[in-house]
Amino acid sequence: MVGLGTWITFNVGNDPVLRDECADVMAAFFEAGGRMIDSSPMYGSSQPVVGYGLQKLGRPPALFSAEKVWTFSATAGSAQIEQSRRFWGVPKFDLVQVHNLLAWKPHLQMLFPMKSAGAVRYVGITTSEGRRHDLLEQIMRNEPVDFVQFSYNVVDREAEARLLPLAAERGIAVIVNRPFRQGELTQRLKNKPLPEWAAELGVSSWAQLMLKFILSHPAVTVAIPATTRVDHVRENLSAAAGTMPDPATRQRIAAHVQAL
Repeated sequence: MVGLGTWITFNVGNDPVLRDECADVMAAFFEAGGRMIDSSPMYGSSQPVVGYGLQKLGRPPALFSAEKVWTFSATAGSAQIEQSRRFWGVPKFDLVQVHNLLAWKPHLQMLFPMKSAGAVRYVGITTSEGRRHDLLEQIMRNEPVDFVQFSYNVVDREAEARLLPLAAERGIAVIVNRPFRQGELTQRLKNKPLPEWAAELGVSSWAQLMLKFILSHPAVTVAIPATTRVDHVRENLSAAAGTMPDPATRQRIAAHVQAL
């Protein structure tokens, strides 16, 4: 239910200390039961850093590898995916997504045959920050995608109106990005006390409360917060345990955060 994003946080180049810190985050992630790691060619050195961590950890079998194709060129996609696969050091990706709808038609036309041939398990498409939801909805209705990825959090709730119900209706798995608005929400709330009733959900931090809000939506499959810290990755994954908010509590969480 809680995966690991790599945007910015794993873009550390060849710095050996920072690479090992990323590997430590991955180790804690797998130890806590995590599976999905999500990356992209757009994310600088994140892909080889993920590959370094996987190699150092002995290639954990629990890994669910989620990658993206990100190029304007309709003919360069397959070569880019192959380069990404080499960076990760995996035999094939569990999921390849068209990143931010870029050249989505030709890339989907490439990915669906790859899936049929067994070269990739699942096909998806992504957007972020509330962009182009109308087009994403059209694709969800008309294309046999397995996964969609978009932004959704306690204050950015546009997806509740159409995207999340449509995903549930069509059996499409949902990956949620920017669950904390890239840290903006946790930063704003860090000096605010948690409401007393949050203890009923077994949470001890704003991050956990906001993740439980997301994960408790019945159409959400997984959220992918990014972090550079071992304690934060453990904190994030623990949000998947224990009591989940019911619809009334979800509204209570949203209203409380909005008021702050």
